Amino acid sequence: MSSPSEKLATSLELLQKLQKQGRTAIRTKDLSRVHRERLKKNGFLQEVIKGWYMPARPGESLGETTVWFASFWDFCADYLGDKFGKQWCLSPEQSLSLKIGNRTVPRQLMVRSPKGLNNITNLPHDTSVLDCKLALPSSDDIEELDKLRIYTLPAALIAIAPSFFRSNPIDIKAALGTVSSASDILERLLEGGHTVVAGRLVGAFRNIGRNRIADEIMGAMRSAGFDSREEDPFESVSPFRLNRAIQSPYVNRMQLMWQEWREQVITLFPRSSGLPKNADNYLKHVQEIYLTDAYHSLSIEGYSVTKDLIDKVRQGGWNPDVDESDRKQRDALVARGYWQSYQAVRNSIVKVLKGKNAGIVADDDHGAWYRELFVPSVVASLLKPGDLAGYRNNQVFIRHSMHVPPAKEVVRNAMPAFFELLRQEDEPSVRAVLGHFFFVYIHPYMDGNGRIGRFMMNVMLASGGFPWTVIPLSRRSEYMNALERASVDNNIKPWAKLLANLVSQTMKGKPEGFAS
Repeated sequence: MSSPSEKLATSLELLQKLQKQGRTAIRTKDLSRVHRERLKKNGFLQEVIKGWYMPARPGESLGETTVWFASFWDFCADYLGDKFGKQWCLSPEQSLSLKIGNRTVPRQLMVRSPKGLNNITNLPHDTSVLDCKLALPSSDDIEELDKLRIYTLPAALIAIAPSFFRSNPIDIKAALGTVSSASDILERLLEGGHTVVAGRLVGAFRNIGRNRIADEIMGAMRSAGFDSREEDPFESVSPFRLNRAIQSPYVNRMQLMWQEWREQVITLFPRSSGLPKNADNYLKHVQEIYLTDAYHSLSIEGYSVTKDLIDKVRQGGWNPDVDESDRKQRDALVARGYWQSYQAVRNSIVKVLKGKNAGIVADDDHGAWYRELFVPSVVASLLKPGDLAGYRNNQVFIRHSMHVPPAKEVVRNAMPAFFELLRQEDEPSVRAVLGHFFFVYIHPYMDGNGRIGRFMMNVMLASGGFPWTVIPLSRRSEYMNALERASVDNNIKPWAKLLANLVSQTMKGKPEGFAS
């Protein structure tokens, strides 16, 4: 007779077989009731909607969103494929966002299908799918992206609603920036007789400085006898011209966000007084605030550390073989790594205080910050030396966030572009607010992004003479929500206001969370 563990192993083998087939959405008929119940009971299977399940992680707390947001796109692709076969595609608006690398989980995914019932299917964590009974575009205008059936970019640009230009200008401008020739768009405009759409696209291309493409579209439409009238669909003219040599939509999007947000940050932030006149006093403050900073920064990440442990580790008085249990050993290794990384960051601040460009310093040194953060875990054999090699080689997800960081291939283009933005930025407050945000937005490492992002923030603050500023544990929810608003809703103001408030309090000598 099989033991309970042997029975569970058998069920797990069946689940693994389905996953190897590329299935994220598991149907009732894919597993027998016995196996389903056993996997659910042990936390390896989670019901999404009636008759549909997805793999889960044992021990996941009630209300945990990470697994769902990480699985959302794959689940929807499997579910919609099973329900509609190939008779479906995502809306042109959602298609365009996906094409330029914006994989943020939408609150409602709109799907077109001649088999649709105009029905809303509620999914976990306030997400849903709306299947609209609508005709599909021609097969030439549909392509697959990671099992998702979407509009091609030219077809999406023609089909999107006029309101989308105003509600999501960054995604559309990033997409327009990848168009190198009017040919593909013109063919569809002419064949469909899209007179009004042509005028709208002419205005959109001219808005971002692509006058040649705008002129080509207008000239061809008029030559074919169509009376197109140029109309700029955006609310304001873009002050920033995308580099024609850059074909990465993710980089385009990041540059557009930076340019759109920088004035908002400057308005909300205290004025910079320039580099500190007394570098020694500034560095003394950096050292004195370490204990408080480490406690709050590590606690924000969920590590159970005390100020006594942090101080013990800093003084070198901690022995992992004698002093700590497994969990405490992990926390102490993290604390030791934070201390080592903090010293590397301090060295970077010294360079900034001597007048070196803060963006260049961060570009040159952030790899060392990362390595020092995890060297103790490598020494303790909890990580492999190869884990310190550089940017991540796998997909990563952010806990409780609807924002999905870019694929590993995109990171290689996004990080140099990010540091170029930092290097060129003249305003220290913008460097600090957007430097932190975009670092965690790209999420270049498998772990440690939040800690390094806060180090990045403080190096940039130093370039403007602002003091080292702690984000206190008591404001963790506000901090995380502010970053989420920027990532998902394109609203940087909550994060800029929060950091500006904390910096102002620190400048007045009344910062939150300071050790007594």
